[in-house]
Amino acid sequence: MICKIGVIAGDGIGPEIVAEAQKVLDAVGEKYGHVFEYTDILMGGCSIDAVGVPLTDEAVAAAKASDAVLMGSIGGNTQTSPWYKLPPNLRPEAGLLKIRKELNLFANLRPAYLYEELKAACPLRDDIIGDGFDMMIMRELTGGLYFGDRYTKEVNGCLTACDTLVYTEEEIRRIAVRGFDIAMKRRKKVTSVDKANVLDSSRLWRKVVEEVAKDYPEVTYEHMLVDNCAMQLVKNPAQFDVILTENMFGDILSDEASMVTGSIGMLSSASLNDTKFGLYEPSGGSAPDIAGLGIANPIATILSAAMMLRYTFDLDKEADAVEDAVKQVLKEGYRTGDIMPQNGESTEKIVKVGTAEMGSLIAERV
Repeated sequence: MICKIGVIAGDGIGPEIVAEAQKVLDAVGEKYGHVFEYTDILMGGCSIDAVGVPLTDEAVAAAKASDAVLMGSIGGNTQTSPWYKLPPNLRPEAGLLKIRKELNLFANLRPAYLYEELKAACPLRDDIIGDGFDMMIMRELTGGLYFGDRYTKEVNGCLTACDTLVYTEEEIRRIAVRGFDIAMKRRKKVTSVDKANVLDSSRLWRKVVEEVAKDYPEVTYEHMLVDNCAMQLVKNPAQFDVILTENMFGDILSDEASMVTGSIGMLSSASLNDTKFGLYEPSGGSAPDIAGLGIANPIATILSAAMMLRYTFDLDKEADAVEDAVKQVLKEGYRTGDIMPQNGESTEKIVKVGTAEMGSLIAERV
């Protein structure tokens, strides 16, 4: 199979971790007889530096011409980066919002899985962790507060900011259907998260989810308020299978879930439209403070590439091989700094490695 992949290396540690994902993909291609053709696409701060905007129309066209896009990290330090002195529509994240909208990437999948070998890195007590957890957060990605009308202006002599939260029935229905479809392939449970005790948008969300649930009699579902969900994630994470929620809630909850796994450097993600096309990226940020040091964890990006193999190219066997290679490397005791044992845990048989070595170890075991 010939797979055309747009590559957005991005900013900070992005180029380093994307390079390791490509290394692993090339190993997959060599073993299973596939060809991965890469097209570099500028987006984020590097695009601002090069052409003055975070995402050009030409870059969008290149992404649309690809079968899938593999992305690193976008942006810099919000306190020190000159990019954040620019107007909001010219900052790095504006490119991210634009490409999601242009490519109609409405469904964001963020798995949160606790590896047995990384239990020592989990901040929760052993009695809470139990036998571990395995959840999928389904986040609606192109509606809600991040895409509503906004303004900052003086009202009656007082500077006032307004952000508008809007959802249509159709936007809610399509992410709900995708969430229940994913649940059918997992443990057949959906937890729909909202704030229906306060927000009209959440009451509509709840209504539509209940309608969709009728078409999936094998799936059990429940509604949960977002504040309760945030608490339950650290109280009893094993209760969750698929968490279905809107854009801002999903943004917050998925980051919380990532830290429950021990490191955001382990969490992959996929953003899908209504075709096989997807944009695949790690859940973490650009980490400019460690960029260029060769110590960033590339596993989340490598696992994102595995999601790409599975969801865009239907190469389940190859995706399994990548995921198994990650498990094997961890079982053998190799760790980047962020997933080293903490709080006095034994480091016997643990080998600390850098970004490139971790990528090579995984590629060798594919």
